[in-house]
Amino acid sequence: MQAQAALFFHRRAAVRQRPLLAALLTALLVLSLLMTGCTNDEAAGTAAGSSSNNDSRMGAAGATSIISSSSRNSGPPSSSPIASSSSTAAPDIATFGIIYPMAHPYYETVTESAKAAAALHGVQLIVKAPDEANLEQQIRMMETMIASQVDGIALDPIDADALVPVINKAVQAGITVICFESDSPKSKRAAFIGTDHAAAGGQMGRMLSELLGGRGMVIVETGMTRMKSLSERLDGMLSYINEQTDIQVLDVQYNEGSETRALTQLEKMIDDHPHFDALVSMDALSGSASVLVWKAQGLNRYSLTFGMMPEIQEAIRNGQITASLSQNEQIWGSRIIERLLQASAGETLPLFDDTGTLEITQEDISLLNATR
Repeated sequence: MQAQAALFFHRRAAVRQRPLLAALLTALLVLSLLMTGCTNDEAAGTAAGSSSNNDSRMGAAGATSIISSSSRNSGPPSSSPIASSSSTAAPDIATFGIIYPMAHPYYETVTESAKAAAALHGVQLIVKAPDEANLEQQIRMMETMIASQVDGIALDPIDADALVPVINKAVQAGITVICFESDSPKSKRAAFIGTDHAAAGGQMGRMLSELLGGRGMVIVETGMTRMKSLSERLDGMLSYINEQTDIQVLDVQYNEGSETRALTQLEKMIDDHPHFDALVSMDALSGSASVLVWKAQGLNRYSLTFGMMPEIQEAIRNGQITASLSQNEQIWGSRIIERLLQASAGETLPLFDDTGTLEITQEDISLLNATR
């Protein structure tokens, strides 16, 4: 593995200077090898020894996992914030919780990273997610963790405003809450881990413009209307397109966190606008749906998305996805554990923990394959 990584970095340096991309793709390679030996339950974020009836994605609604202590790219991630700090040692077996907006393979990389960091620092980890995006279930999961008196919670909020009361309730109970991927800035959460979504949307607009030469017809699918990250991402992209290009946005549809809706809406948009030049998928569900549709219909149009999970990596390799804008989500899990440990040790957290963005194309995937 070390020889592969060294060769990969050497080749990337010889081609072009993009060390952050090398780090991401190498991390994905390591994670994929680690996950090869895992059962479906483990890869989906369920604990060893938990029921094998959970599906192979991330578990059924409310599934819980407990792990015991056994250049063109913006904002390069910093090194581990606690790697050299002895003041952040875990209290007597700290228990941290992670709550996702839904169960989806996109979050498997985050879970694997968090599990590894939790094991390293002697932390118990509880992972929960609604089967599909559901605000009420997220609130109940927060309430359960508050009642269980966990030491810290990392939340990816479906609705930034609606979750303020329960976030504040947790903080008032002495539980540190941080948000990741999407923020709830009006709450008393201690920090946000993620990226500048408006800037990321603008970056996606620029990527699209470069592909289309500044003109063309585009269809867009996104996720939940109330999710802050997605709203900012869409606004940023539309602002860039409207101000900097002659690109026409033919349609924007919201899947509201439903896989079925993501697929049917995309098929309908294609039927309604058969002469479109490109699709932009703003969330993980839309990206997954686009891969299925491109395969089924044999489409030869540009398709761009956000995030880098194994499915998207494979789709880029096979030409179903033209490019993806990663938020360096492979470091979110370890960063969550590190920041919650810092808070447990009484340290002040940075309000915005920017993990940056990274453009990934077929060329980049090919360079990764050359190291295997």
